[in-house]
Amino acid sequence: MQALRRRLPHENICYFGDTARVPYGVKSRETIASFAVQIVDFLLEHRVKILVIACNTMAAVATQAIRSRSPVPVLDVIDAGARGAVKDACGRRVGVIGTLATVASGAYDRAIALYDPTIQVQSLACPLLVPLVEEGWLDHAVTRLTAEEYLRPLCRDGIDTLVLGCTHYPLLKPLLRDVVGAGVRLVDSADAIADQVAALLEAQQLANPQTGTPECRFFVTDVPQRFQEVGSRFLGEELENVHVVKL
Repeated sequence: MQALRRRLPHENICYFGDTARVPYGVKSRETIASFAVQIVDFLLEHRVKILVIACNTMAAVATQAIRSRSPVPVLDVIDAGARGAVKDACGRRVGVIGTLATVASGAYDRAIALYDPTIQVQSLACPLLVPLVEEGWLDHAVTRLTAEEYLRPLCRDGIDTLVLGCTHYPLLKPLLRDVVGAGVRLVDSADAIADQVAALLEAQQLANPQTGTPECRFFVTDVPQRFQEVGSRFLGEELENVHVVKL
């Protein structure tokens, strides 16, 4: 959302955070897909013109279910991350870190292979990093030790690119860069997805013609206080217009 607001400052945004049922990364494909359909139906009731699947886990296991449900265009962070991984590739060894569900799905492996089958991909689940980020321990000794333990196999195998396959991980960029070394390129799909949205809006003439202050609405399923705390950390400002909904 931060990247979208920076790239498209006049667009209204509806953000949905399923705070009552996260984390998704340890749930079954069927459960995640059923949650995804409920969320899509809710957002379509608010007459959105594009759906962005901003959760890597949901994108990994439910993109097709969402596309089959949606009459509006659907973009997802895994496709954007895969494109980023192969763009200007300086080498042939790509590491991907994500949740258990994202890694188990093999979605990044397939997406990267679609754009460049010669690239070697090694995916690794790092489930402890999400709660550490939400705790605000972005440069804590515990977080650093955890990242070092997780990433040791990828560093040993000589990766040249690391895809941050979870939307929490970009907050750890400075720490992760220290762990993997300056020679490893970090790929964050946020900017790539924002560019895709901008191009789609232009191509389909869907851009907001208004130039005033846009409306950003936040919908969550539980604990808005915690969401506001963590969301403010991500966006760098206080969150307003937060609504609790029941699906």
